Amino acid sequence: MKKFQLGQSKEGAIDLFPEKVIKRVKLGNKEIGIVRVGDHFFAFDSLCPHRGASLIQGSINGYEEIICPLHQYRFDLKTGALQSGSCSDLEVYQTNLTDEGLIIQLNSGN
Repeated sequence: MKKFQLGQSKEGAIDLFPEKVIKRVKLGNKEIGIVRVGDHFFAFDSLCPHRGASLIQGSINGYEEIICPLHQYRFDLKTGALQSGSCSDLEVYQTNLTDEGLIIQLNSGN
């Protein structure tokens, strides 16, 4: 696992990510999407596994799902599980909001 830190404090990390605004972030060689819902952060592959559409341009619904802008496929932000559509699950990454900032763990292959 590779760990990355965003922000210098809990408040700083929260300030970096406005509520339900998806941001593109490059960590090492990997480009991911990050969104904050309340005090919960979700990190995920920036491209839909179906047709490679940019999930950065997607939307977040009230069920903590990201909706692909191309075909409206829905993915659970916690698990990456496909909720609607027909493709593989979305890869998601572990996040941890600490007093030092937001910690994101990418799989060792990323």
